[in-house]
Amino acid sequence: MASMLSPNKNTSLLHAGIHHPLHRTWQAGTPINKDMLMYPIFVTDNDDVEEKIDTLPGQSRWGINLLVKFLTPLVANGLKSVIIFGVPANIEKDAVGSAADDPNTPAIRALKVLSKAFPNLLLACDVCLCPYTSHGHCGVLREDGTINNRASVQRLADISLAYARAGCQMIAPSDMMDGRIKAIKDALIEEGIAHKTSLMAYSAKFASGFYGPFR
Repeated sequence: MASMLSPNKNTSLLHAGIHHPLHRTWQAGTPINKDMLMYPIFVTDNDDVEEKIDTLPGQSRWGINLLVKFLTPLVANGLKSVIIFGVPANIEKDAVGSAADDPNTPAIRALKVLSKAFPNLLLACDVCLCPYTSHGHCGVLREDGTINNRASVQRLADISLAYARAGCQMIAPSDMMDGRIKAIKDALIEEGIAHKTSLMAYSAKFASGFYGPFR
């Protein structure tokens, strides 16, 4: 594959790993400490509600208008990063998850609010199609019900780019589509923001004991 690439085309940028101060701390090889922990934020499109999540004791789905108030004491106490999960309740779902990168989707609205309220907070976003598709799968399906990998990867790249434009500094895909990392990186490079938008490997989430309740 390498021989097919233009020698003048950047196929990867590593700058994103040092762009944010917290990224630099993570790369320093220091022992595990609280600065390395991300707080999961589940954002719904019911703007003024807190919905308790029974299966995740102590966690809630937050409306946009409550996010800053909730996070302010945590940030004051040293919270350095969050990972945003969009959990829409009112959007119209379709076969390709069109609402995932709509400007009014919960994740994008949360990014804009939080980047303004907490400019030093590192904002990561879970990227997947399942909350937005009518069939509930993480990708685009063919007529026979099998995965259309090419179309799925394109949608994931589009969503990732929309999140990055809205202020996301770390893309965290949780689908399992072949080739989506390259597609996301290519989209970020083409947009000129790959140097400040890093990607989190799904293994970093899945292998963590803290991620266990999500499974």
